[in-house]
Amino acid sequence: MGGRQVLAARRRLAGALDAELPEHELAAAARSVVTELGSPDRLWELVAELASGEGDPVGCARLSYRHVLGFDKLLLIDGGPRHMLRAHVWHPGTGAIGEEDIHNHRSPLASYVVQGRLAMELYEVRDEADGIAAARYEESLAERSADWVLRPAGPARLRLTHVGQYAAGSSYALPAHTLHRAWCDTDAPTVTLFLETGAERRPHTDVFTAAGPHPGAVAKVPLEVPDYLDALRELAERLRAV
Repeated sequence: MGGRQVLAARRRLAGALDAELPEHELAAAARSVVTELGSPDRLWELVAELASGEGDPVGCARLSYRHVLGFDKLLLIDGGPRHMLRAHVWHPGTGAIGEEDIHNHRSPLASYVVQGRLAMELYEVRDEADGIAAARYEESLAERSADWVLRPAGPARLRLTHVGQYAAGSSYALPAHTLHRAWCDTDAPTVTLFLETGAERRPHTDVFTAAGPHPGAVAKVPLEVPDYLDALRELAERLRAV
């Protein structure tokens, strides 16, 4: 079920994250471990080992797909409810829903920029009439499929609170409720290592858009195992060239 790099990554994640840590300490631990595992040499070794079929390619492929926000989401280590380690390959341009979308997550997260550059904006909901007008949706998973379901939740107004650029070697951590949007900020793909933490997951996320109505559901199409392994091999080659 795992070669040397996979087992080492699993042990490192479990040792750093499975303790009953306060939220701020868990965020710091997650940011530290994702930075450590995201160093290009170490991540290349892990991805290359996974691309050879080590780990759980069937289970990981089932939870890997092209995200509607415009990046390839490749599950590397499934730590059950405690943590999930993914590689994100961000492509220049917008996703299927569009760059206007602002969202939060079900779980706290930490991310490390391995290659390229990521741009990000943070927002907060405001009551004032001079905020950015947006339509609010609650996003959840369909009961009988893995598709995203978007339920209209009324109008909202948002205020931009932060604009940042994260170059290779940068990291950040965000609580689950933090409203943000991120995108590839270069002409070439950007690679990030993404870590979800925490046993408690929110039942839905919040999505805000100023780009017009969304469909009621968006299909989530998991990768087949051969496509998943091919994506890992391509990522390994990209990391090896750093």
